[in-house]
Formats: sequence, C-alpha cells, structure tokens
Amino acid sequence: MYGRDPWGGALEINATDSATDDDRSRNLQDFDRAALSRNLDETQQSWLLGPTEKKKKKYVDLGCIIVSRKVFKWTLGCIIAAALIAGFVTLIVKTLPKHRHRSPPPDNYTLALRKALMFFNAQRSGKLPKHNNVSWRGSSGMQDGKSDDSTMFKNLVGGYYDAGDAIKFNFPQSFALTMLSWSVIEYSAKYEAAGELSHVKDIIKWGTDYLLKTFNSSADTIDRIVAQVGKGDTSGGPDPNDHYCWVRPEDIDYPRPVTECHSCSDLAAEMAAALASASIVFKDNKVYSQKLVHGARTLFKFSREQRGRYSNGNEAAIFYNSTSYWDEFVWGASWLYYATGNTSYLQLATTPGIAKRAGAFWGGPDYGVLSWDNKLTGSQVLLSRLRLFLSPGYPYEDILSTFHNQTSIIMCSFLPYFSSFNRTKGGLIQLNHGRPQPLQYVVNAAFLATLYSDYLAAADTPGWYCGPNFYSTDVLREFAQTQINYILGKNPRKMSYVVGFGNRYPKRVHHRGASIPKNKVKYNCKGGWKWRDSSKNNPNTLVGAMVAGPDKNDGFHDVRTNYNYTEPTLAGNAGLVAALVALSGDKSVGIDKNTIFSAVPPMFPTPPPPPAAWKP
Repeated sequence: MYGRDPWGGALEINATDSATDDDRSRNLQDFDRAALSRNLDETQQSWLLGPTEKKKKKYVDLGCIIVSRKVFKWTLGCIIAAALIAGFVTLIVKTLPKHRHRSPPPDNYTLALRKALMFFNAQRSGKLPKHNNVSWRGSSGMQDGKSDDSTMFKNLVGGYYDAGDAIKFNFPQSFALTMLSWSVIEYSAKYEAAGELSHVKDIIKWGTDYLLKTFNSSADTIDRIVAQVGKGDTSGGPDPNDHYCWVRPEDIDYPRPVTECHSCSDLAAEMAAALASASIVFKDNKVYSQKLVHGARTLFKFSREQRGRYSNGNEAAIFYNSTSYWDEFVWGASWLYYATGNTSYLQLATTPGIAKRAGAFWGGPDYGVLSWDNKLTGSQVLLSRLRLFLSPGYPYEDILSTFHNQTSIIMCSFLPYFSSFNRTKGGLIQLNHGRPQPLQYVVNAAFLATLYSDYLAAADTPGWYCGPNFYSTDVLREFAQTQINYILGKNPRKMSYVVGFGNRYPKRVHHRGASIPKNKVKYNCKGGWKWRDSSKNNPNTLVGAMVAGPDKNDGFHDVRTNYNYTEPTLAGNAGLVAALVALSGDKSVGIDKNTIFSAVPPMFPTPPPPPAAWKP
C-alpha cells in the first residue's frame, strides 16, 4: 500500500517522477520567481527568514528619570524653539510704538482746585520747605513769640497769614483747617484722582502743627491760649504794625505782639474742631492723630470752663468779631464725637438748650449761612450725616431729626425757586444780603449743597421735600455748579475771581507779598506804600487766591487798595477748595461713607428701664 499525498500525489518522489535534474532545476527557478512575484507578510517572512533581530533603543539618564534619547531631543528642541519664539515676540512688542489709553482731560473744577491749593503755599509763615513752589515767597516770622516778652509762648513760628497782611488770626485759621479736613474726610478719593491728596494733607498739617504751639498741648488742663500773632492797628498811628506797614513778610523787622486770651470759648472750641477733624485725616499716623485728639480734648474742656467770647473788647472785634460761642460748642462737640466715639460729646452736641442758644430754633437774616463766625449750619449737616447712616435712635433721635429737617429747609433756601436770598442779575446768590465780600459765603453753601446731595445719594434717597414739592438731588448739585461757575468766569464781566484761572482775573490783588517785587530791596513801612498805591499789576501772581468778589450789581473794581473787592482770605479759600473737590471728577465717586465713623463704636439704642417688681 502506498502512502498518498493529501493533495493527490504520491509520497515517493522517485515513484512517478521521471524528470531529469535539469528539469527539476528549471521548475525550482520557476517556483522561486512565482514566490517572489508577490509580497510576503511578516508571518511568511518569519517562516522563510526566521526571527529578525530587533534594533536597540537608546536612552538618556537624567538622574531622577530615564527617558528615550529621541523623546529627550524632541522635548529639548521644542523648549528651545518656544523660547526663541517668545523672545522674538517680546522684542517685537517692545519695539513697536505704544498706544496708551489716554485719560480724559481734567475738568475745570479739578484745574481750579490745583490752583486754589497753591494759595495756602503763598500764605505760609515760618521756615518754608523747599517744595513750597511759590518762588517769590521765603521764610518769615521766624521771631514770632520771641519778640514779645509778655507771653509764655516763645515758639510761635509757623501757621498761615490770614489775608493780604502778615497777621495770624487763630479763629478764621482754625475754621479754614476744619473745612479742609472735612473735605478730605469726605472726598479723599477725588483728591487722590486729582493728584492733590498729599498736598492738601501737608497744608493741613502745617496749620495743625502751629495750633499745637499756641497752647500747652501736652497738658490736660489749660488756662490760656494764643488768639493772634501780629497787630492790625487801624487808627493810623505811626507805630509800625502789620496793618500800617506795607512790606513783604520776609522783610518784617518790627516787634509782633502776641495776644493771649483766658476766656475764649468760641476760639478754643473752633481750635478743638480743627484738631479733632484733622485727627481723622491722619488716623493712619496713630501717634500724631492721638496727639491731635488730646489737644482737642484739652481745648474743648477749656472752652466749657472758661466761658466768654474771644473778641470781646479787643482788636479782633474789628477784623473777626465772634457773635456767639454756642454754635462752636455744637461744632466742636460734633467733631470730637467723630474723632473719639465718646458719647458724652454727642450728648452735648444734641442738647436742646445749647442748640437753642446757637440759633437752631429761630430764623434771622443769616440763618443757614455757614461762615467763620457761624458754624450752626455746618453742624446740622454734619449731624444729619449721623442720622442718615447710623440712625442712633433714642436718646438722640429727637434733636437729630430736628437738625435733619432744618438741613432740608436750608437746602431749599439755596434754590432759585425760593426767595430766602436775593440773586444778582448774573445769578450770584446774596447770602450776605448785598454786603461786601460775598464769595466766602457762596463757596461754603456750594460745598454743603454738593455734600448733602452726595449724602442722600449714598443713602439711596433720590431727593427731598421742600413743602409739598419733591426735588431731586441733581437740583442741589446744579445750584452749586452755577455758583462756582460764576466764580470761575461765567458772569456778566466774564472774569474769573480765582487768580491764575482763566484768561481774565484780578491783577491788583490786595496782598503785600504779591504787590512788592522780590528785588533784594528792603522797604520800610511807608516805603512800601508806593506799591500799595500803584495802578500797575502785581509783579507776583498770587495763584489760586479767590478775591472778596463783586458787589450786588455784579460790579467789580480791580483796585489794590479796595480790600472789599480784591482781598483773599484763608477762610474763603478753604471753602472754595472744599466746593471744588466736591464737584470735581466723576459724579459717581461720591463720598467716603465710613472713614468719619472709624472711631465710632457700634451704636445700640438705650434699652428702656426694666418694669417694676411684681407684687402679689
């Protein structure tokens, strides 16, 4: 039996194969060509060739990790390429011209604000800092205190000259510092936006440093304070004094007397208000702030214990006569409450008897007019703020609601729809009823109107009522704008009453330092009269000075000897600065709601007394 091939052939080759070796050779060659004419897969190749030898991969040892050399090269290359691209892009960005977003140009109020602050630089007494930026001013008053043997205060260098002369009146100076501090507390963000925050704080500190020298600020109890440095004799006598002599402050060589007072409630309480408000401005400087608070406490205690008007029977009555000290009690106590959080000051400020004596419950022609003499209106606005945002309730609510209602009435009196005050044909409100030097009262009203409108806005109140009529807060701001715009040049004379602002402004300001050239010539008292009486423009520009202002007919005389038109004052310029910063910049910025309350503890209404014990 023969074995068979499963595919149909014999197993023995020789059995049926008669082909020769040559034939087999040709057949194998044909088979090889047929096999190679088609591609072989890996399995077939492995049958024919056997297992292939795999290529060894190369690695890189990086210490903490071992990676393929190929991966390492790719990664390194990508990093280098990315670094080159980033450097190229950075180079292009830096070399291309930059298109920065331009901030909008400052408004007129901001421009005027920067100039108005410069006036205080020109009024500085003492050794001036290098950055004072008033080229025609130099150090002066370096012997203040030392030249008067009758006073115990020997270092009275510093502070500010009041107006066009070289007298330092503490009463209006303190009011000016209080107004400046108030404006910083409410509108520090706007000062910052105008680039003037550090400047105005420097101005305030220059004044408060001086006030601390005018009494024993380290003591808890005092018996005297300085009211004035310099003399303003108006009798026309030949003795050299700060009124008779027309000389630059730097050239003063005559003795300057010091006026002390021992019963001056109004002056002491106003000085206390200045130091207390400034302590809030400098609250980040704890040592200085506490020094100011201590001085304010001491002054206010003195004002309550030594009753009397500071201007009673002395020279101050001619220049800055105080009509009452009750309004300063409310004003000083209000600021001390905000500075300390001590409710005893709030209780005093809200005592109905004191408010009545200050004139809160009767009208009068000057009711609602804030000035260096009458601070009642400022106190009412200041305490209305407390009710709007903290609402302390009993036992303060009664008088606080009264002050709030009175503030609303005062704001109504500023509006043109009411006849409380006349207006000139040009639109200037006559808060002093046609008397000279009107602008100092106008700027204070403009500040209070803007501030109160911002109070209402911050309290989410759209307006207030004047009788049955409801008025939007925008109306108050419009009033303030029309008045300040008048002062800045929108008036019948097309003249700015702020020196250096606009194209047309007073050139013969009643001011000794500005009217005498800095030419190394020292004039004696009468020698300077030729500059006083000259019809030429001042050789030095008193930048930022707001003059006294026009008359009730919008008339103005640019005459140096007529101080009722051309003399600027510290108190007037402080109100101008406050009004300008309140109106400046973006309206949406508003007030700083919280800073003024930084020392005030949480307020809880006084609980009612417990019921009587139960008896069966």
